[in-house]
Amino acid sequence: MKEQFSDEYIMDLLSKEATHERGFLLLMQTYQEPLYRHVRRMVFDHDDANDVIQNAFVKVFRNIERFEGKSKLFTWLYRIATNEAITFLSNRNRKETDTIDDPNNAHLANQLRADAFFDGDEIQLRLQQAIATLPDKQRAVFNLRYYDEMPYEEMSVVLDTSVGALKASYHHAAKKIEAFFKGIEVD
Repeated sequence: MKEQFSDEYIMDLLSKEATHERGFLLLMQTYQEPLYRHVRRMVFDHDDANDVIQNAFVKVFRNIERFEGKSKLFTWLYRIATNEAITFLSNRNRKETDTIDDPNNAHLANQLRADAFFDGDEIQLRLQQAIATLPDKQRAVFNLRYYDEMPYEEMSVVLDTSVGALKASYHHAAKKIEAFFKGIEVD
């Protein structure tokens, strides 16, 4: 079982030159897995998720001294990882045109079925297809709320959006996913 360290302890280690490296390693050990799961649900592919997480941790390493403690360390890390995932998706969407020709993301289903790291059943596969049809930010909102059960107040910090807008976005995402399962087209 992995030992848990408090954010205060990690930040204390990071603040001292002699223990900075150990602090960063503990930060990664503590948060890499939940950040990976979050990013994986956004980008779907294992290798892409690893790339996004690596980029996020590079940004964290370069900017850890800018963390002011106004939010939880966890929230700050989620914000960086989420922004990296959204940037990755935006760049990928500019390069790909098959999603326009494939509105139901059949390519995603094939990609997930072939992915050795995807261990879900057919229902999970369909849910991932439905989530893939959401706009990137709406997908992030849905994942943070549904899978991570993150409170709207924390999501507001992570996504730099008002609580009201997040609630509306989650509601619209849930309706789109429900319509996907029913085979109904929603705008």
